[in-house]
Amino acid sequence: MAGFFSWIKNNKLICVLVVIIIYLLGKNSIFLPRTYLTSSSLSKMSSASLGGSNSLNDIMPLSESAPNANIKDRLVIKNSYLSLQVSKVSDVQKQVIGKAEELGGYMVNSSIDNPSDVASATVTVRIPSKQLDSALQYYRSLSIKVVSENLQGYDVTDQYTDFAAQLKIYEKTKVIFEQMLDKAINVQDILQIQREIINIQASIDSIKGQQDYLEKNSEMAKITLYLSTDELALPYAPTETWRPKVIFKQAVRSLVGTLRSIGSLTIWIVVYSVILVPIFFIILFIRRRTQAKKL
Repeated sequence: MAGFFSWIKNNKLICVLVVIIIYLLGKNSIFLPRTYLTSSSLSKMSSASLGGSNSLNDIMPLSESAPNANIKDRLVIKNSYLSLQVSKVSDVQKQVIGKAEELGGYMVNSSIDNPSDVASATVTVRIPSKQLDSALQYYRSLSIKVVSENLQGYDVTDQYTDFAAQLKIYEKTKVIFEQMLDKAINVQDILQIQREIINIQASIDSIKGQQDYLEKNSEMAKITLYLSTDELALPYAPTETWRPKVIFKQAVRSLVGTLRSIGSLTIWIVVYSVILVPIFFIILFIRRRTQAKKL
């Protein structure tokens, strides 16, 4: 161990060059492993899909409120997530979008990765909630295997009812201020009442917008499909705790990833050798000259 530290002390410049090489390689992240979607990431994506300024996170309480049994037609926002192993991702992607349009829906977003290698795609569509079951049945038929399926429903009836009650209060208040405005004589009073009316109207418009958001989202269910030719590239929860086939595939992929990393490292070393080799010989020459002078 003492000899190792002694070598580092006598070869400081070489150590600095090694550190620089490691930094350059790490900066370009050639050792980063390929990541796959997991069942936990699916849960995160399903919750994140409701984010935004007009999302349910802004208008729904974190805990579910007690249902009101007196309301017959309840507003339920439905989100479905399907992970499908398919034979050809691009063809299934087009069929998914075509079926959504056929049922009166539309595509929200669509993306495809590595079309020439292990292809995978994510497609999000909206369809009328009444057509959800038929759409899911059709999408299942496109797959070789349904890897996972998750259907989530958010009952927003109570929120919608609360908004309706708030809207009535604001509208009554607005009428009162309008009556006061008709009777007002002082300019300052008129301006103040007008400001209050504008604020109330803004609140009314906001509540109506949130009601409209709930209505439209309950009418149009959202389906997110994860497509891939490889089961391991899809979000899923294994039913078996130990699966030799899956472990074998993971081991092969790890081996391929390691070989790619070694190949990338070799390329980087060859490219930088144009700079590093001359520097190495210059350092070696200087050290020999220094040692010769000491002798």
